[in-house]
Amino acid sequence: MSSSAETPDRLSEEHLATSPEPGRQSGGDTADPGARQLRRGAAGSGAMPRWLPKAMLLALVGVGLFQLADWAFHQLIDLFVMLLVAFFLSLAMEPAVDRMAARGVRRGLGTFLVFIGVGLAVAAFLTALGTLMVDQVTQVAGKLPQMLHDLIDWVNRTFHTELSLDQLQHQVLKDSGTIEKYAQQAADNVWGVTGTVVGGLFQAFTVGLFTFYFTAEGPRVRRTVCSMLPPSKQAEVLRAWEIALAKTGGYLYSRAVLALVSSLGHWAFFTIIGLPYAAALSVWVGVMSQFVPTIGTYLAGALPVLVALTGRPVDAVWVLGFVIVYQQIENYLLHPRITAKTVDVHPAVAFGAVIAGAALLGAVGALIAIPAAATLQGFVGTYVRRYEVEDDPRIDRGEERRARRRDAVRRLRRMVAGGSTDPAGAPAGREEQRAED
Repeated sequence: MSSSAETPDRLSEEHLATSPEPGRQSGGDTADPGARQLRRGAAGSGAMPRWLPKAMLLALVGVGLFQLADWAFHQLIDLFVMLLVAFFLSLAMEPAVDRMAARGVRRGLGTFLVFIGVGLAVAAFLTALGTLMVDQVTQVAGKLPQMLHDLIDWVNRTFHTELSLDQLQHQVLKDSGTIEKYAQQAADNVWGVTGTVVGGLFQAFTVGLFTFYFTAEGPRVRRTVCSMLPPSKQAEVLRAWEIALAKTGGYLYSRAVLALVSSLGHWAFFTIIGLPYAAALSVWVGVMSQFVPTIGTYLAGALPVLVALTGRPVDAVWVLGFVIVYQQIENYLLHPRITAKTVDVHPAVAFGAVIAGAALLGAVGALIAIPAAATLQGFVGTYVRRYEVEDDPRIDRGEERRARRRDAVRRLRRMVAGGSTDPAGAPAGREEQRAED
């Protein structure tokens, strides 16, 4: 009995002896939950998260695809530029092809006829300029000895020297090694120039080919583009396409008409005063003044003035005066009437567009900048909503003064008329006021 009674007490003492102290657990761990969480984090810090390898792989794939796309874009940028030029040229040619197609001509044949007309115009322009350049170079070469004699005489008189043509020839022959070196370098550069010319011809052929396809297959191209869009967007795309056709074609056609009128007018004047190469110079003036913005007028008039100076200097004065007078007639009479049904691009907008196009795409961008600006102006006029502006002196500071001047003119007219009336009984002053308004 005594042994059985001592058993629970002995077991409880052994349990107390082996149990940890309050506030501690086996293994020396504290019972604080925050400390346990910190130890677990420290123990698992060396393990890699499961999502990290996948994220690194996706990042590497994304960087590789970006590098590939950037490399492909820079390799194909010439193709993209040629497609852009071909697209704008097709926009300019398609209205003429559409008119032929409406009269029963197949689009392929109509496009071919338009290409023939444009090619003949470009060939005539280049032929005229080539003839002018060759003749001028020939004349300069024939007059070169006399020009050298005159130059040497002027130098001797001005600077009190004793130069002669024989000394110049001796100096040139003395440096014949340098001349041969330059000649060798020029011969070596012939291959580079030939490659550049061949590359330019290939690019021109490529642009012409894409332009022909875009123009001849215009309806099919639009149908293909619209087939990739929902029906709600197809009407907007076709409307934008029509705006681009109308504005680009209208702008180029109006410029072509102005160039033709300018060429005929200058040819008549140059023929009357007996200026040499009248036809070539008139074509130069017409094309340069219309298709080169802002500075085209000055470039166009400079060449005829220089040619006139080589003959009779008084003709240069007449040429300069006619160019200035014709420019005013064109600005105030011809230009508003011809461009009334197409689109008129402000000179400041045209100049800014050319600068932007040249900065983006070089010479090609400068050529297509104005048609692009005309198309953008058409989009703005169609899709941007405009509101009526109330009369406010802060908008136009001189409008109030002009209104007072008009009122004073009307009162003066009424005083001069003496209050007379017309047969219908209406006061003359009121009629003049309506005419003035």
